[in-house]
Amino acid sequence: MRGENSASVALARRLRELRDNRWPDRRITQSQLREALGVSAPLISSWESVHTPRIPPLSRIEGYAAFFATRRSVEEGTARLLPLPDLTPEELDQRTRLLEELTRLRNAALRSQIAVTLSGEKAAQADPFREGPWHFADGRPITIICSQVPEEDRARIPYANPASADYIELYKYSDLDSLFELHGHLRAANPQSLVTIRVTEDLKSDDLTTHLVLLGGVDWNKVTASMLARIKLPVRQVPDWEGEKGPYFEVDEGGDTRRHHPLTRKSDEGVQLLEDVAFFYRGVNPDNVRRTLTICNGMYARGVYGAVRALTDERFRDRNAMFLRTRFGDAKSYSVLTRVRIQGQVVVTPDWNLDTVRLHEWTKPADGD
Repeated sequence: MRGENSASVALARRLRELRDNRWPDRRITQSQLREALGVSAPLISSWESVHTPRIPPLSRIEGYAAFFATRRSVEEGTARLLPLPDLTPEELDQRTRLLEELTRLRNAALRSQIAVTLSGEKAAQADPFREGPWHFADGRPITIICSQVPEEDRARIPYANPASADYIELYKYSDLDSLFELHGHLRAANPQSLVTIRVTEDLKSDDLTTHLVLLGGVDWNKVTASMLARIKLPVRQVPDWEGEKGPYFEVDEGGDTRRHHPLTRKSDEGVQLLEDVAFFYRGVNPDNVRRTLTICNGMYARGVYGAVRALTDERFRDRNAMFLRTRFGDAKSYSVLTRVRIQGQVVVTPDWNLDTVRLHEWTKPADGD
C-alpha cells in the first residue's frame, strides 16, 4: 500500500469494520446503513474502499457515530438514526468515543489527501492533458457525434446553405460551443489519435466502434437516445417540452423517482435560463468493449457545454478529474448529474467537488454488499 494513501485506507477500514464487526452477532449491510444515513449504497462503498477511498463529510461521520452507538439503531425492523435526546447516557458516551476516533482518522485522511492533491497538481503542470479522462492511452481513433440542426432552422442561417458562396459546413452541427471546446482538447490530449466529427446523418459503420463521444440530448441526437436505451442507466432524459415544468432528468434511487428540472425565469423578452441540468457518463462502448463511450448531455445547449467544460476548463479540469478518480476509482461505468449555473449569458463551469452542485452519482455496484 502506498504511504500517501495509508491514512485514507485506515479510515475506510475502520468504517467497514464497524459495519461488519461492531456487533459480532449482527452484521450491518450497506443497504441498512444507506437507509439510516439517507445516502446511496455506492457512496457508502466508496467510503469503505481500500483501493480508492473517498472521505465522508463530517456530517456523515457524525451519523456513523450515532448509528453504531446503540444496537437500537436496528432493533425495530428498520435501520435508523435515533435522535440524540433519545440516547441513554451510556449510548451518548459510546457516540462521543466513536465520533472522536472517526474524526481523528478523517482529519488524518484529509491531510494526506491535500498532500496527494498538491503532488498531483505539480505533475499535471508538467503534462496537463495526459492525466484526465479525455486522454486515451491506446492512441485509437475518437469520434465525436453531434446532432444535426434541423433543416428549417438551418434555412434561417445564410451561411448554412450549401448553395451560398460563403457556405460554412459547421453550421449544420448543434452544440457548436461544446464541439469547438472539446475537439481542441481531444486533439491536444491525444496527438496520436485521429479525431473525427460526425453528425448522426453522416455516420459510417466504423465510427461506432471507436472511442465514442456523444454531444447533445435524446430529442436531436438519435445515437445518444439509442445508447442510453441500451445501457439502461438509472438516469433518463425526458424531453417534456410541452409539460407544465418543461423537460427534465429523471433519476431512480432507493425505490424513489426524482425529477430534476432546469431553472428558468419568464420575462417580456422570453424565457431566461438560470440553471441547466447536465449529465456526464463514461462507460464501455457497447459495440466494442475495448473502446469507451462518453456522453455529455444537457436539457439545453449550455448544459452540454457545462458537462464538457467540467473536464476541459484549465481551472477545474484537474480537480474534477481527481474527484472522478477518488469517487469511482477504476470503475468502467459511472455518471454524474450536475447543476450548471448560467450567469447572464455565461456558463459557469461546475465544480463536482461541491455537494450542492452534484444532483446524482452512479456507478455499477460491486457484486454483493
